[in-house]
Amino acid sequence: METINKKELLQKLDDVVEQHIADAVAFFQNRDDEFLNRPSATCGWSIAQCLDHLNSYGHYYLPRMIKELRAAPQAEKEGFTSTWMGAYFTKMMDPETGKRKFKAFKGHIPPSQLDSSAVVSEFIRQQEDLLYLLRDGKQKDLDAIRIPVSILPIIRMKIGDVLQFIIAHNERHMQQAKRNLVPQSIY
Repeated sequence: METINKKELLQKLDDVVEQHIADAVAFFQNRDDEFLNRPSATCGWSIAQCLDHLNSYGHYYLPRMIKELRAAPQAEKEGFTSTWMGAYFTKMMDPETGKRKFKAFKGHIPPSQLDSSAVVSEFIRQQEDLLYLLRDGKQKDLDAIRIPVSILPIIRMKIGDVLQFIIAHNERHMQQAKRNLVPQSIY
């Protein structure tokens, strides 16, 4: 795989996360349960379910990434090289390149009725944690830190690949959640 500039990658990911926070605040925060729990017009997940699904992955990955980044020494390494598996998973999740639909894994399927304000609040908090990770990652070697994959913990991926995958996955479901706004003429 090709080595890319680590700071440029992290800044690109930072911009996406900042947009996710802005969208969550603008479109979802302070909305009532009825609005956020309303199933999509296509019988898919509601806005709250989309965000709760993302929160379930955040509950797994964020503590592990925070722990590993804190423990990692400072590194002046400027590049990052994805693994074939990391690049594949990211491409698969990216809404621009991964058009296939996937079934959610057990443990990541949200219930139909949620405390939507708590879900939105947790999503925003997790995105803020993600920003911390991205900014802290500028001083670390993203090739050296490995994180166990949620669906098969025996497999450990580079933290740079995990960050790209998580943010692509978040973007995929943020787009899905925002599609639920269209019938209400807000987005």
